[in-house]
Amino acid sequence: MTSSAHLVSLPPPCMPGDRVAVVSPSWAAPAYFPALHEQAMRRVREDLGLEPVEYPSTRMPSTPARRAADLMAAFLDPSITAILATIGGDDQLTVLPHLDAAVVQRNPKRFLGYSDNTNLLNWLWFHGIGAIHGGSTQVHLGPGPHPDPVHLSSLRAALFGGSSELRPLSASWDHGISWQLDQSLNDVPPTPDDDPGEARWTWHGPPAPVRGRTWGGNLEVLQWVLAVGRHVLPSDAYAGCVLLLETSEERPSASEVTRMMRVLGERGLLGAAAAVVVARPQAAEVDDDPGTGARRHYREAQREAALNQLQRYAPGILAVVGVEFGHTRPQYLLPHGGYVTLDPTNNRIVAEFGAPGPLGTAQEAQGCG
Repeated sequence: MTSSAHLVSLPPPCMPGDRVAVVSPSWAAPAYFPALHEQAMRRVREDLGLEPVEYPSTRMPSTPARRAADLMAAFLDPSITAILATIGGDDQLTVLPHLDAAVVQRNPKRFLGYSDNTNLLNWLWFHGIGAIHGGSTQVHLGPGPHPDPVHLSSLRAALFGGSSELRPLSASWDHGISWQLDQSLNDVPPTPDDDPGEARWTWHGPPAPVRGRTWGGNLEVLQWVLAVGRHVLPSDAYAGCVLLLETSEERPSASEVTRMMRVLGERGLLGAAAAVVVARPQAAEVDDDPGTGARRHYREAQREAALNQLQRYAPGILAVVGVEFGHTRPQYLLPHGGYVTLDPTNNRIVAEFGAPGPLGTAQEAQGCG
């Protein structure tokens, strides 16, 4: 570890029966789909054994200042042990200036979110606080007859501590049933977005395992984080990290992925990484499914775009592409600022979420290397 290492600690895990905040730091999806939200809250109680606590902006479109005030209230409340985002959005960047870093550092909580919540994940990382990439109450707990067992198992580890093993999934969905329809509450999407000819995870680089502390998130949102530059450290602060990258339902083209990866490369962030994990991208939407062949082509093109930029800026790096931790379903959760081990020989990733139970404490603050 060099003197420039940036120290990050994952806050302590929850205990069954704890109170957890449910917030909408970006888009207030519960305002538009209240039945899904209510079902998600029931499942927080029944499937997770936690008590959800809502705030004024959880179910109401609100200003950035109002959303930030609710986040600060959640961090300040000593009875709250974790903070769950309902969903992402596209303007969370405007919430960050209203947050008080000193208060959050004195009262760290596990924050769970992805997509536009990449803003908060990296704001927390900048201030030395680890979090959880993944988990959306509206997306992953609200729809269908029950939460997917894969997601639920991963979510429990993220909340309560312990480790979680990720392996390639046999089935994956790009989208569910339209939330406009009552069937979204009880029905399973008819068929997974499977293609027997499509590769699942693909490993690239040396066969030796790599263990490192994570950072990253949604590739499109990372461009905003880098452009604004308020909560970005010099590249050597990320040296030895495992970089997590995923793309959104907006389905950026391979050319766009190339340009965004190029920015990371020119900032020295690809070269600083010890390894890279790239998510299986969403290739269709509920009202725009191009078909099996087009979905496969999209995923293959995005994979090649990412690998080409890694070859240019980080030749020889260990990378795994196609991991189900992004916008597809079911979704694995990963620590953001905690440790993962990439194990190419055994085709698996092990995510570490800290010691579980009453003795569970914050992970020791360490840098990436």
